[in-house]
Amino acid sequence: MDDVDVLTIAEAVEVTGLTAHTVRYYERIGLLDPVDRGPGGRRRFRGADLAWLGFLTRLRTTGMSIRDMQRFAELRRRGDQTTPERLELLERHRDAVRGRIAELADCLTSLDAKIDHYRRSNASGAH
Repeated sequence: MDDVDVLTIAEAVEVTGLTAHTVRYYERIGLLDPVDRGPGGRRRFRGADLAWLGFLTRLRTTGMSIRDMQRFAELRRRGDQTTPERLELLERHRDAVRGRIAELADCLTSLDAKIDHYRRSNASGAH
């Protein structure tokens, strides 16, 4: 998307997969900087806004708390001098995500074992 292109909130939610309520909420709590407004006060989303919303979505999907997301957004607004703090926050979150992935992998192994057990039972005629 070219920076001169703008999207309405309806178009932005279609692109991001978020709801309009979530986008407004993110703006209200400071995760999303106030979006430019056009005539009539309608939000006008640019490519950078959509990219940021996409990143916020990934943080939330991976389990980052709203509080940590707000901290990250605030650090981002303060500029490059906060890069070390942002890096530390993201590395800590990445470690938590890796831990969760390992936990889920163990659960998947258990599920696969149980599925194999039932398939073998079915194949042998035992119920």
